[in-house]
Amino acid sequence: MYEDEILDVVDAHDEVVGQASHAEVHRRGLRHRSAHILVYNPAGQLYLQQRALWKECSPGLWDTSAAGHLGAGENYQLGAARELVEELGVHPPHLETLFKISAGPETGYEFVTVFKTFTSEEIRPDPHEINAGRWCEPAEVEAWIGREPHTLTGTFRLLWSKLKTVREAYRPRNK
Repeated sequence: MYEDEILDVVDAHDEVVGQASHAEVHRRGLRHRSAHILVYNPAGQLYLQQRALWKECSPGLWDTSAAGHLGAGENYQLGAARELVEELGVHPPHLETLFKISAGPETGYEFVTVFKTFTSEEIRPDPHEINAGRWCEPAEVEAWIGREPHTLTGTFRLLWSKLKTVREAYRPRNK
């Protein structure tokens, strides 16, 4: 299914230099693109998904609300919106771009753009993609990472750490 998907291959500056199949990109460790989306409910809880057990990378580990590779010619925003519909059945009114992580071994050579959205829609996880899902308080996620980091994907732990750094940068300081 995904092995035949055609992805853009990019250089160290995230500029497209060619295309290759999903299987070839991963086999050769070529740089490519993905989008990760953090979905929050009105109570401020974050939805996390447990990856399907058949997945090539990080099977059965917990990850962002939705995530996926960008197809050839697809931009980050459109890829993120598509992944939300495919994986969770959610049609968000707005996707906020939070930050981008450079491609490297820790991301599987993916440039990762991270988005945030809010929904009050019912989450309808695709059982082919997602083994389980749950809503978590941000403090619960933080405790989970400290207690059982091996149960969450490396990319999620990396982007959660970056998210904490971004939040700290915008936290009001006492005078």
